[in-house]
Amino acid sequence: MKIVVLKFGGTSVGTIEKIKNVANIIVTYRKKKYKVIVVSSAMSGVTNSLVSKSRQISENFSSSEYDVLVSSGEQAACALIAGSLIQKGLKSRSWLAWQIPIITNSEHKNSRINKINKNKITKYLRQGGIPIIAGFQGINKEDRITTIGRGGSDASAIMLAKFFKAERCVIYTDVEGVYSTDPNKLNKAKKIKSISYEEMLEMASLGAKVMQPVSIQDARLNRIDVEVKSSFKKKIGTLITKRTNITSNKIITGITSTQNDAKVTLVGVKDKPGVAASIFKPLSTNSINVDMVVQNISANGKETDLTFTIKNEELNKTKKIILANKNINFRKLLFDKGVSKISIIGVGMITTPGVTFRMFQTLAKKKINIQVISTSEIKISVLINKKDIMKALSALHNEFKLDK
Repeated sequence: MKIVVLKFGGTSVGTIEKIKNVANIIVTYRKKKYKVIVVSSAMSGVTNSLVSKSRQISENFSSSEYDVLVSSGEQAACALIAGSLIQKGLKSRSWLAWQIPIITNSEHKNSRINKINKNKITKYLRQGGIPIIAGFQGINKEDRITTIGRGGSDASAIMLAKFFKAERCVIYTDVEGVYSTDPNKLNKAKKIKSISYEEMLEMASLGAKVMQPVSIQDARLNRIDVEVKSSFKKKIGTLITKRTNITSNKIITGITSTQNDAKVTLVGVKDKPGVAASIFKPLSTNSINVDMVVQNISANGKETDLTFTIKNEELNKTKKIILANKNINFRKLLFDKGVSKISIIGVGMITTPGVTFRMFQTLAKKKINIQVISTSEIKISVLINKKDIMKALSALHNEFKLDK
């Protein structure tokens, strides 16, 4: 069978008119002789409303009942899509995770798919049916409903594509694809035709909102080609695939920026083994994610200044933890919420010397000071003053010719 998996996000199924449009898209794939498996998110706003209701009961609402509650939104959307296809004379029905079943681990709120039983869906496809499967949900060995966390419907679609050996997984959303940078920040941002799993994973981890990192990682590990495209415009989207399928000769593929960073500096920390671990252990225990880290060694070799970045919303919690930490000594604690991180990403920098120089020189020409630097094989990130972020974004986009 020639199978394609189509996933529709909340904005794509947000109204009845949009659901009718989704049905028309599905029909176009049927006309191309595909066996179509559809995965749907809840209608836009529904999941947030359900989460809000759980919090009105308790901030510590039962995790298992939370999954039952928030997964109900997908059920409604699936029934509406199936009903729309039936109205067109097609054979279709909605499927919930327990009916297939889609087996996950036992973790609630953030489970992972371990196995999908293919028998019922395969039989239904051979009968000419179009299964509309609720994304974001699974069932564990205790027969309890689980949810897959943020971006869970994308993960559902990718794992269905894996188990059914689909030719492609298509993620329909409200944007036309993946862009060289956020088009809401820079109007000359250009849609990327194809991007490697590794580049997309870095971009998603650094703030690009098209897909969640866990879904991209699933696609990479299982070598599933994923196309991201708009459900509202008939245009080619962006293909997320392995490096060897990429034909672009650009050194840099994309630029991301963040707006909710905070910088923390401990001045005059004793420079001895174990001090950094003593600082970061309680932060880790309290689920505070530390991003960029830089350490400056003093001239006398006895003290150091340690700087790191966190999310703005975790600043007050971080202050309290550091000040309560009896295992470290320092002379001063400094905080700065007026910073932003900007990153350039591209597999081309692996084999191209001088990329770091070009980035730093471009920022220097615009009189933008770099406060912290972090790098990986395909990424360079710098921390700068928040007021300079748009100037930096435009300058780097020009320098690496991303609008060409």
